Amino acid sequence: MDSKKLLVLSDTHGHRSSLCAALNWAKDRLPPEDSICCAAFLGDGLSDLRPAADTTGFFCEWKLIRGNNDYEHSIPESVVFDFADHRFFMCHGHRHSIYGGFHVLVNSARSNDADIVLFGHAHVPFYKNVNGIQIINPGSVGNPRSRLGAAFAVIECIPGEIPKVDFMGINSKKEIKKLKI
Repeated sequence: MDSKKLLVLSDTHGHRSSLCAALNWAKDRLPPEDSICCAAFLGDGLSDLRPAADTTGFFCEWKLIRGNNDYEHSIPESVVFDFADHRFFMCHGHRHSIYGGFHVLVNSARSNDADIVLFGHAHVPFYKNVNGIQIINPGSVGNPRSRLGAAFAVIECIPGEIPKVDFMGINSKKEIKKLKI
């Protein structure tokens, strides 16, 4: 079975060296070598993306939203998109009451017929299934608030299966390794 992988990044906050490390890692996994074919950025660092992509040579289809620290008003605050037989709802999270639970995120997903929610803002890697909705925060590439450090996620979508989420950590030497969440 063919699978597709989605790279999910958030909250770089100007830390381009960590973003470049993540993009260099992902570049080695672009088709045909592997199957990362799309990337999602969940806000707070939109101005970091173009310079980091140019530096690393990482180019693919991007899904973008702005966060509470982004000022590119032409970029929306939320996006719904289809990827590998799943519908994704992505937002930064600052307008979805994430610190009070996930009911607002789940309701937003349901109202958009989405089965997966991607959100940032919390800066902590997170994965939970809430009433059939997969809720994923990739953590923060640039300003982590977790003992796990800088992180991003890769979501592997295999037809007919629940998506597999891997969290990847970026250490101080800018090496990438899989995290245990």
